[in-house]
Amino acid sequence: MTQTNSYGAGLAPSAPVITVSTLNRLARERLESAFPLCWVSGEVSNLTFAASGHVYFSLKDAVAQVRCVMFRNRAQLLGWRLENGQHIEARVLVTLYEARGDFQLNVEAARKAGVGNLYEQFLRLKEKLEREGLFASEGKRPLPTFPRRIGIVTSPQAAALRDVLSTLTRRAPHVNIVLYPTPVQGDGAAAQIAAAIGSASERQECDVLIVCRGGGSLEDLWSFNDEAVARAIRSCSIPTISGVGHETDFTIADFAADQRAPTPTAAAELAAPERSTLMVRLVDYRLALSRLIERNLDQRSQHLDGLARRLQHPAQGLAQQRDKLLNLQRRLDNGLTQASSRGRNALASLSRRLVFARPDTSRIARRLEALAPKLHGEWQKSLLNKSGDLARIAASLSHLNPNAVLARGYSIVTDGKGTILRDSRSLEPNDRIAVSFHSGRAEATVTSVSNEKIKPDAQ
Repeated sequence: MTQTNSYGAGLAPSAPVITVSTLNRLARERLESAFPLCWVSGEVSNLTFAASGHVYFSLKDAVAQVRCVMFRNRAQLLGWRLENGQHIEARVLVTLYEARGDFQLNVEAARKAGVGNLYEQFLRLKEKLEREGLFASEGKRPLPTFPRRIGIVTSPQAAALRDVLSTLTRRAPHVNIVLYPTPVQGDGAAAQIAAAIGSASERQECDVLIVCRGGGSLEDLWSFNDEAVARAIRSCSIPTISGVGHETDFTIADFAADQRAPTPTAAAELAAPERSTLMVRLVDYRLALSRLIERNLDQRSQHLDGLARRLQHPAQGLAQQRDKLLNLQRRLDNGLTQASSRGRNALASLSRRLVFARPDTSRIARRLEALAPKLHGEWQKSLLNKSGDLARIAASLSHLNPNAVLARGYSIVTDGKGTILRDSRSLEPNDRIAVSFHSGRAEATVTSVSNEKIKPDAQ
C-alpha cells in the first residue's frame, strides 16, 4: 500500500535517504571493485600540467572520451613528456572523483602506443638468445684491471659521449680514447652499431669497449635490442661494457655484454680505475715494499752476524777435531782394557766351574775293570739259559709240525672242495676224496661209511 504526500510522489515509508557524498562514495567503491587495473588506449587531448605536478588530460577515440589524471609521483616516473595528439596506452584504475561526481581514470603508468608490441618482441628475442646460451655467465670475460686504451661505440653528438669523456678525463687522464662513431637511434642504426663493434673487434686497438647511449623510451633504445647488435657484442674479441639508458632501462645489449652498467657514466667508471685511487694504492704499495725490504735486510744482517760468530779458522777446527780424536782413542783404549779384564775374569770363572764339573775318569775306569768279569759271567749264564729255552721251544714246535705227524703214518683227508674231513658222517658213498701222505697224494672214491670210533690199541 502506498501513501501519497503533498509532492504527489509514491514513496515507501521505510526507504532510506542518503547524501550525495555517500552516493558518490558508494559509486566509486562499486566502480573500483568491478574494474581491476587494466590497459586503455586512446589519443591525448585537453592536456594540462598543474603546478602541483599532477597531469590532467582526456583519452578519446572516434566516438567517446574519458577524463584522466596522473598524479605527480606517477608522472615523475614516466621518462618522457605527454603531448596533445599522442596515441598512448595507459594502465588505469577506473574510479569516480567524489567531489564533483566525475567519472575518471587514475593513470598508474603509460606507454606510447605500440610499445607493448615492442616489449613482446624484446621478450621473445631475449628468450631465444638465452636458450642459445648467448647470455651465459660462463662466456663472460673479466674486464682488464689497468686498460691503456678504451674504445667507445656511440654517436659523436650524444650527451652520453660527453658524460663518458668527462668521467674518463677526471678518473684516468692517462688512458687513450678511441671513438667508433655510429648513430644510436633511427632506421638502420642497429646495423651501424653492429658494424662499429665489429670494426673495433677487427682492429683490436683497445683493451675494453664501451657501448653506450643516454636514456629514453623503449622506442628510443630499440636499436640496442637488435639481434645483430647482441651477436656482434658476443663475438667481439674485446671485453665489452654496455651502458645504455638509465638504471631502470634494460636492453638485449646489456645481457650480451661482459659487464652491464646502469648508466654511461657508470660504464666509464667500470672501464677505468680512478687515477687518484691508483696513486694512493701505489704509494701504499711503495711504503709496504720499502718496509718489507728493510725488514728483509735486517733479518739478513742478523743471519750474517750469526754466521760470522760460527765462522772459525781452519787450524782451530783441526785442533778441535784432533782433541776429539784423542778423546775417542782414550775411550777406545779404556774400553778394550775393560773388555779384556771382563773376559779374563769370565774365563777364570768358567775354568773353576769346569774343574768341579769334570768327572773322575780313573775311578770310573777301575770300576769298569771290576765289573767286566761279572758282566762276562752273567752273559754266559744268560746265554746258556736262553739256549735251553730255545731247545725246548723247538721240540714243542716239532710236535706241532703236520709233516712230523704225517711221517709217523698219519694222513689228511679232504673233500672235493679241499676241506679237511674230521668226521665220517660228512661223507656219503661214491663221494670223491683226496688223501695226503707224508710223501704224495691219492684220490679215492668212498664205497662205504662207518661211524664206529677207532680203538686206541688199533692205532
